[in-house]
Amino acid sequence: MYTLYFAPTANGHKILIMLEALDVAYRIQRLDLALGDQHRADFARLTPHAKIPLLVDHAQALVLPESGAILQYLAETHSRFLPAVGTQRYAVLHWLAWQISSLGPMAGQHYHFLQLDAQAHHYARDRYLKQTAALFDTLENALQDQDFICHDYSIADMAIYPWLRIHAQLNVDIDDLPNITAYLQRLAAREEVISAYAKGAQA
Repeated sequence: MYTLYFAPTANGHKILIMLEALDVAYRIQRLDLALGDQHRADFARLTPHAKIPLLVDHAQALVLPESGAILQYLAETHSRFLPAVGTQRYAVLHWLAWQISSLGPMAGQHYHFLQLDAQAHHYARDRYLKQTAALFDTLENALQDQDFICHDYSIADMAIYPWLRIHAQLNVDIDDLPNITAYLQRLAAREEVISAYAKGAQA
């Protein structure tokens, strides 16, 4: 049994997709980030980061923050969506790291500055939009002639999809990115993705 401390962000939805794909028992503990629930004392006792997602594996008495670590832990625990050995394992870990270190931070900063006054933050908005768009271009090229980022569906796709999904909120135009457009449609139709976003909305 797992408990997922969750808010409906791209990082939160990554873990919901994985839990739904694994078809394991879990419950959602919703945190309202706008109200500052992530800074509550009871949550601070679980993690020093004041961030979601956070997973509790009650069977192992394990408390694990950080979305990438959670995805890898679940994949290894259940022997799914991450090859155990070989070059394909490291291909998946490469793209998982790319999302965590590049796409997420750049898109996250871009979204942050989009919410602020445009005149005061023109440089930052322009910089992060260009950085985010460039990362979309990287992914467009990487998806050439393949359905998923590492050929087989994996935790890398689960990590990447929620950030691509909000392209309109990021003001990133994907009209000229056919591989990403098809990839988004392909993943959006998956059963675990549909149920993850439905449960996230209800939490």
